[in-house]
Amino acid sequence: MTTALPRLGAGTVAAKPPAETGLVHLGLGNFHRAHQAVHTAAALAHTEGPWGILGVASRSAGVARALREQDMRYAVVEISPEHTEVTVPSVHTGALVAAAQPDEVLDALAAPGTAVITMTVTEHGYTYSPRTHGLDFDAPAVRSDLRGDAPPRTTIGQIVRGLQRRQRTHAAPVTVLSCDNLVANGAQTERLVHEFTQALPAAERDALTPWLESSVTFPSSMVDRIVPATTDAYREAVAARLGVRDAVPVPAEPFSMWVMEDRFAAGRPRWEHGGALFTADVEPYELLKLRLLNGTHSLIAYLGALDGRATVPESIGRPFVAEAARGVLRGEYLPSLTVPDDIDLDAYVGQLFERWANTALGHRTQQVGSDGSVKLRQRVPEPALLHLRAGRMPHRLALTVAAYLCCVAPPEGFSPGPHAAAMVDPARGTLAAIAERAATAPAASGAARAAFVEAVLDSGLLGDGLTEHPSFGGRIAELIDVIVRFGPGAAAAEAARAAECEPQPTG
Repeated sequence: MTTALPRLGAGTVAAKPPAETGLVHLGLGNFHRAHQAVHTAAALAHTEGPWGILGVASRSAGVARALREQDMRYAVVEISPEHTEVTVPSVHTGALVAAAQPDEVLDALAAPGTAVITMTVTEHGYTYSPRTHGLDFDAPAVRSDLRGDAPPRTTIGQIVRGLQRRQRTHAAPVTVLSCDNLVANGAQTERLVHEFTQALPAAERDALTPWLESSVTFPSSMVDRIVPATTDAYREAVAARLGVRDAVPVPAEPFSMWVMEDRFAAGRPRWEHGGALFTADVEPYELLKLRLLNGTHSLIAYLGALDGRATVPESIGRPFVAEAARGVLRGEYLPSLTVPDDIDLDAYVGQLFERWANTALGHRTQQVGSDGSVKLRQRVPEPALLHLRAGRMPHRLALTVAAYLCCVAPPEGFSPGPHAAAMVDPARGTLAAIAERAATAPAASGAARAAFVEAVLDSGLLGDGLTEHPSFGGRIAELIDVIVRFGPGAAAAEAARAAECEPQPTG
């Protein structure tokens, strides 16, 4: 397991970016620039190759414009309580904005030199249905992309239209590599691409499908690095260290990990020189990260925000939050997965708590807690169902959902605080409407909250399986009531007391 990346000339400005593009990356945000780009720079420090990265922002032009003004260079500010290191990856060959340059994006995806298309567009960017896990054909953007009467707006639409152009011109093989927090993200991306293709007119579908099956691969990957939002403090750190102005530096923790299936149709950078791991089975690493890191991280953020804490380190510094995090990690998430043989579990868990406690980094609770409606369905349902089917109530998973709902759909008269209010969530409107309907029911507040949670679960927020276990919804409602009446600390204590009475998993 990689714990830190090689230094890439810390304190100096890197050489000119590569001349040739071999990768096109969709999603030019902080995570890509602190993770895949840094790993690629480390690979190119050891081996040559046409592996420059053309970055594509979706709509916001700020980062792309700044990179062009800075000769495609930017700084990564690697921060821990012990030290700050500034490095300059310098691997991007260009920066496009899909909303403004759609044809150039499709040309880049179709270019003969493009061997790998990578993505960090967040879970929300795949426009899939939480109920079917397939493409959301009801989404207006998906319908528009299928009609083809305007430039594609969705990630899947962009990929398929780019692959169409590629197949028609030269049909060179290519790899599509998801770097987002989706279970089996390669298989998920492949399924969505094929579903989009099958919905095309017959002539387009029949021309593209055989080539997709023979010449395009979709390996799965797991990515892991905590990357907060950029602030002026990081810009000042770069100016002090390098003596240059950087409009778009990226803060990051020292830890970085990347695990991939080695199924690349047209070659790849030697990412192993940058610390990446290759394996035939990524899923155990995915689940380790999605549940132990991401799932626990969500609980920390929601409890911390409700407790008035602006950052994850401040949150984990609260004893009740740290205890809840340990409880959900070891008692409820860990029994739901198989730890890979090359992972020292105690060391890994210890490292997680060190990462969350990185006060120098200051990852904000509002950032971690945003998009919970998309994130939690990847993290909570399967572990919760495992326990429920075994006759155990996963109290801290119920607490995770209760704290999330209190943050983004607070009960009438309850203020979750400024950090929860600042969380961005695509389901806010839907949840508010459900809450309003539940509040008008002729019942006491407790019954109204139970009705609210039941309606939330029925809506498919966490998939379909949990609706078969009404006791789980009832437990969420009880914990919402405790949060509203007595605060998040009391709810965490109540979950801990109840968890002590549950039968322990065996095996």
